[in-house]
Amino acid sequence: MFLGMSTPDLLVVGILAVLLFGPDKLPEFLKNATALLRKVRNFSEQAKEEVRTGLGPEFKDFEFEDLHPRTFVRKQLLGNDDLGIGELRDGIGELRAALDPEPVAAPHESRVPVDLRKRSVDGGRSGERPPFDADAT
Repeated sequence: MFLGMSTPDLLVVGILAVLLFGPDKLPEFLKNATALLRKVRNFSEQAKEEVRTGLGPEFKDFEFEDLHPRTFVRKQLLGNDDLGIGELRDGIGELRAALDPEPVAAPHESRVPVDLRKRSVDGGRSGERPPFDADAT
């Protein structure tokens, strides 16, 4: 698998490339495309290195991938608890226990009975239509 594409997808892309560029210009196009990708990758690495040196020696272990929200949350919740999220979680649990000493009832064991019968909208006048207000429509 290349870039998340299956073999038939790669085959279709290859056939389209041959049809669009022709068999004689395709190698030159691929050479130019790989050179462009190499330049972009080098530029990106240089920019990252400049940011790291600009931040100073405290951030020598800084990784840009850690800025992605999903990675950041996973790192903070599953390990490396530098922000003290575990302490917050424990504190919230203690606070809940202090405020509500009774165990929380399961949803099917509610304390207040719930009436699920359908009530009439017209207040019991089942044969009459509700009044029509032309200004409200």
